[in-house]
Amino acid sequence: MDELVAAVRRGDADEVRALLESGADPETFDDGLPVLCRAVAAYDEPVAEALLEAGADPLRRLPDGSTPLLRAVDGGSHYLTLLLACHRVPLPAPAREELLARARHWVETGVEAELRRRTGLTGPVERIRVEDDEIGWWCDQLTLGGLTVRDEHRAVLTSMEEHYGVRTPFDELVARALAHPDRDHVVWSDVVFTLGRRLDEETWQWSRDLLNHPDRWHRLLAADVLLSLILGDAFKEADPFWDRGRELVPWAEQEQDPEVLAVVVHAMTHDSAPEIEAVGLSYATHPDPRMRVLVPDTLELSEDARSLARPESLTTVLTLARDDDPGVRQEACRWLAHYRGREPEVGDELVALTHDERQPIRIWAVSGLARRDDSRCVEAEHRIGPVDEEQRGDERLMDVWRYQRRQEAAEHS
Repeated sequence: MDELVAAVRRGDADEVRALLESGADPETFDDGLPVLCRAVAAYDEPVAEALLEAGADPLRRLPDGSTPLLRAVDGGSHYLTLLLACHRVPLPAPAREELLARARHWVETGVEAELRRRTGLTGPVERIRVEDDEIGWWCDQLTLGGLTVRDEHRAVLTSMEEHYGVRTPFDELVARALAHPDRDHVVWSDVVFTLGRRLDEETWQWSRDLLNHPDRWHRLLAADVLLSLILGDAFKEADPFWDRGRELVPWAEQEQDPEVLAVVVHAMTHDSAPEIEAVGLSYATHPDPRMRVLVPDTLELSEDARSLARPESLTTVLTLARDDDPGVRQEACRWLAHYRGREPEVGDELVALTHDERQPIRIWAVSGLARRDDSRCVEAEHRIGPVDEEQRGDERLMDVWRYQRRQEAAEHS
């Protein structure tokens, strides 16, 4: 069993799984506590998951009265709390209430204040930023006197309330998000996700009204929630607000903050209407590339596979394809690659883009030429250059081959 303890301490999830499959006890103790507590303290999600799958008990009552689950809550780990709480379905009512009460205590007391209360120390708190490489979320990790916690408790409470059917008031969720004013913070993201799944008129109206708030952070949160509502719930296959982006036009016309404006316009791009196109065209020369990059998707096109666009709209995209910002050029190139109008200037611009310094743009440009049955795609294909292993499965890289097969079939028909 010392091997399992050592593997857990190293954070070697593969070795932990192998040892458990060979008969190691998932309830093995390390310094008087189950090894699951060691994984929780280390925020080691893969090891914790392996131990749970092998039978480790997240509700095992420990000498200090806590459980591994409550320790995950104390540590402020949003994902670990979800992992341990949802491992046993359903969680017994007493454990559920205990979990919510513990998370609420941290939220109401404050992470730093509770950390000082538990350690009895008054010195400086060490803070480091911890990022999730896969999702892109981040949080602050605070350490004092050897005790480490993360500031995700508001996300823990929000997720658990939602999971157990507690409809937290809109204003309370707004306050939780604004306690961590950053779109990529775990708490902000979780509040947006929670409100975005409500998909009801009340949440839509409250969020839209919040766009009138004088504080930019309130407006940014509102825009994020509205975008989430428009995108809908993929799990439930529900998107009741998909075609209501046009309702946001007045706010897109008056918003001055570039970050808020970009999210509002992004939400609008999932709808199609003349007024949305007018807003998009008005921002084609906006100084912030976050705005210019959204312009192509605001344009109104015919329902016939993007076969028609107004001359002014097409001219705008062709201009954006020569933008100084590579992200704007790429979005314009993507739009042109899908466009099916036969205007010769589209093919000429795609050929020019096959010389772009960025490979993703060159790939879109060559693909667009091939989809248009433009013979220049064959000569341009070599300009894509070598691709890495991950890109080899990209379907766009097969478009020239498909074009050549279509030509051969036409010659033999």
